[in-house]
Amino acid sequence: MTTPVRGRRTLRSRLLEFIADATGRLTAAWRILTTAQSRLLDTLAGIRPGRAASARIRAAGTAFQRSLADFDRSMVAFTERWAATDLPLAYREGAFGMLDRADRPHRLWSWTPRHQAVITATSSQYYADLMGRRSEALRRAQAFLRAALEAARARTTQFRVARFNRAALLAEHPLNTVIYANDTRHPVDSWARAAVSWQAVTTANAGAAHTALEQLGCTKLQVRDGDGCGWRDHNDPDRADGSRRDIEDALAHPVAHSHCQREFLPYFERPARLGAPA
Repeated sequence: MTTPVRGRRTLRSRLLEFIADATGRLTAAWRILTTAQSRLLDTLAGIRPGRAASARIRAAGTAFQRSLADFDRSMVAFTERWAATDLPLAYREGAFGMLDRADRPHRLWSWTPRHQAVITATSSQYYADLMGRRSEALRRAQAFLRAALEAARARTTQFRVARFNRAALLAEHPLNTVIYANDTRHPVDSWARAAVSWQAVTTANAGAAHTALEQLGCTKLQVRDGDGCGWRDHNDPDRADGSRRDIEDALAHPVAHSHCQREFLPYFERPARLGAPA
């Protein structure tokens, strides 16, 4: 087994820095939305019945809509950079990490048609995933806005002034969460870390595997993974760490779960000795 070239940071350390930076940018974009939600609720809670109430409610709604536009622009900017720049960098980092482990120079690698096709498909998939989250967040934010404005109008127009239930609106419309496929809600920061980690590591491992095949001529890879981690998912009894896998199998399972530590190393088949039994 080869070791990384001395003096270079490991692929894992580079990816961790990369993931932390992207997670910070993604959560900062989302913070625009949650800050706007808190500001709107504070404003509406302070509006009392009177001639100016309707105008103040409309102004608060308009301010929230402006924040939604800011959130939208920030999410689109993040997603476009992620797909067009960051993921190709992660792919190349995986490729260079594979070359480092084989003690081969980086100049062996270039954006061949195979690598270009892989990163184009990967980036397109993850671009669509993130844009879907953006659309869902905007839809939920608009539903919250309608509910909040309705509650504020009811409070300022009813003969008996109703209490503006800020807590109920937050509980019904938690914009600081993301809804998963099983309808569970997860905090945005944990979702962001999981999504960015999954996409970055998957992309880097795809770069490593395709580089092993194209630049190194490997048909198998050695797997380094967390202690006890399964191959297809974390609880799979087929353990990943230390195993050898065909390239096709590695590409089918670049990670097993969110925050997976899986890495691929080159494995070179030993040539058969002359005279050795078949």
